[in-house]
Amino acid sequence: AEDPELPRVTSAGRWLATPGRFFPGFGRDVSEAELVRAAVEEATASSGWCKVISDWAADEPALPLPLLTSVVAAVHAAGGKVAVHCQTAEGSRNAVLAGADSLEHGMHLDPALLDRMAAQGTALVPTLSVFGAGADAMRAREPSVRRDLWLAGWDSMLDTVRAAHEAKVTVLAGTDSFPCGTVAGEMEWLVRAGLSAHAALGAASWTARAWLGLPGLVDGAPADVVAYPTDPTLDPDALNHPGRIVLRGRVVR
Repeated sequence: AEDPELPRVTSAGRWLATPGRFFPGFGRDVSEAELVRAAVEEATASSGWCKVISDWAADEPALPLPLLTSVVAAVHAAGGKVAVHCQTAEGSRNAVLAGADSLEHGMHLDPALLDRMAAQGTALVPTLSVFGAGADAMRAREPSVRRDLWLAGWDSMLDTVRAAHEAKVTVLAGTDSFPCGTVAGEMEWLVRAGLSAHAALGAASWTARAWLGLPGLVDGAPADVVAYPTDPTLDPDALNHPGRIVLRGRVVR
């Protein structure tokens, strides 16, 4: 984060997963009894954020709402924020009702919760590009509970993202999986979902900065600028070909 050659990183520390709710060993595996303490530890040891895995298998229960509510309350009391991975209806609902700061994926999110998200400032990071990239492969699989629920969730995600934006929910561009750094592709998916090119570009830049508490193009702010030879709101492919990158006032490309 302090390297002058690299962008700043706002980290959520290690993913926090309770038993059965993530790939073992990919994050920090904790028991439900340890989760609140671990969430505060990760938030205070990183950039003020922690990330909690709310759900995983489609046919397994999500993290209980009272526990997730306690996590959010404790982290907020410590001055931090909580991002919640959710890809089931129960997991998404619990994240909203617990007052999480962001929903990562939000698959199967009930549109009836969008007004509440907007009112409490919960952002939606739908990671459409990673789901879209895997949709054809998932359709080719043999029918199963996981496959069928995944496809049902994906088939409604574009409509949900559009409805979220119309409800004034902050929609941000996230990519989730490898290869990293494909935010330009995520912007294209947001446009497919119904966001204007201007709003989609903001979700990948100035809107995201403001939501994270970082200054934009104002006097005294760090000079972080990516410039293009053509307007990327008119030519989305321009995002893949920046003409100039300025980081902390230094031209790095």
